Formats: sequence, C-alpha cells, structure tokens
Amino acid sequence: MNKSISATKKLNVEELNAIFTPLPFKERISKLYDYFSEKEILYTSSFGTKSVFLLHLISQIKASQKVHFINTTYHFQETIDYRNQIADQFNLEVLDVVPGQKENAMTREEKWWEDHPKMCCTINKIAPLEPIIAKHSVWISGLMAYQTGFRKRLRVFEQQGDIIKFHPIVDIEEGDFLYHMGLHELPRHPLESQGFGSIGCTHCTAKGEGRDGRWKGKQKTECGLHPNFFTKKEK
Repeated sequence: MNKSISATKKLNVEELNAIFTPLPFKERISKLYDYFSEKEILYTSSFGTKSVFLLHLISQIKASQKVHFINTTYHFQETIDYRNQIADQFNLEVLDVVPGQKENAMTREEKWWEDHPKMCCTINKIAPLEPIIAKHSVWISGLMAYQTGFRKRLRVFEQQGDIIKFHPIVDIEEGDFLYHMGLHELPRHPLESQGFGSIGCTHCTAKGEGRDGRWKGKQKTECGLHPNFFTKKEK
C-alpha cells in the first residue's frame, strides 16, 4: 500500500483499537504503516532494560523509522554505549533530543532531582520532546501492562492530548517477553546484570526489581511522558 489510509480517513482511538487489539504485536506494528505515513509516526526509546525488544521488532518491520532518544545529560555511560551498540547492530537511525542548555544547567547546579524531581523531568524530558510531538500524529511507545499499575490500564491506542499513543506490546505477558528476548538472543543492558531492573537518569535510579529502583523513596513512578501530560491546547 503506497498511500496511508490516514491520508483519506482519520480514525479515532476507539476505531483503531477495534482493528488493532485482536492482532499479534508484530502485525500491529506492520499495520500501523497502512494507517499512518512514516513521517507521521514518532518513536521514542529510553534504551533501558526492556527497550531492545521493541527496537528489534521495529528494525525488522520498518528499519528506516527514526528513533528519538531523550538525552537528559544525566544518563549512565552504560546507557549511551548500549544505545550506540543497538543502533549499529540493528542499523537504526537514532536522534538525540536534548534539553535547553540554560534550563539543564540550572537543574544541575541546584540538584533539582533531589527536591524537585517532577520539575527536573519536565525540563529535561518533557519540554524538549513537546515540539517534536507537535509534528507527529501517532507516537509508538514500548510500555507493557505488567510493569506498573498505571500501565496496566492502557489500551493499544490511547489519546494523549493532541497525539495518539500506540502501545503495540502493552498486553504481552512477562513470560512471553522473556521468551522472545532469549529466542532472538537480544543484547541486554549492561547494568541489568548488576541488579538494575529499570534504568533512567543516574540520580533517580537505584538497584531493584522491576521499576522499584526508579525514584526510590519518592512519591513518583513515572517521568511524566506517558501519563496525560500533553493536554489539548486551545487554538
């Protein structure tokens, strides 16, 4: 199909869920390009402990799809090295999304991750991505329901402000996820073997099972990218 279906008909999330939910996750990704052109599709990856599974699928189905990586300047060096390794191995084009220099410097000088972690994430993760989101119609995300209570409530498609979120592997079971990781011998994040179940910025990541090590000791479980942060703006 040379022309995306979205060029003639825009479907809402209910219609999209009715079409996509019954499909296997690999077919969901492939079919997305029937409904949206590649330039309409945004794909972000944290290159964390669970990211490689979806990155591998994308490389098989649409290797030309650009991958946006939010480089907060606070990543572990192991994450940067892992990003480069995966990009080379899967032949993916990875684009860094960076925060404003002055704002980023302020969070560093005042150590906002200690007392203002929500604002630190807003400045270094959310704000830099917002203009990029505005240029796209649908956003591919690798969230999986078994990871957190918030993610357990997600469907394959969700409306998030002006953009549609696409969660092609949201309903995969953890056992199936691990089976596919082993089957395809996908490279693991180097810090995973050291006890890090989930990996983000250095200051807000500790060792722990699953996402237990993220923002440890704080009333925070998500950076703000995936909950309904991007609200519909007045025209």
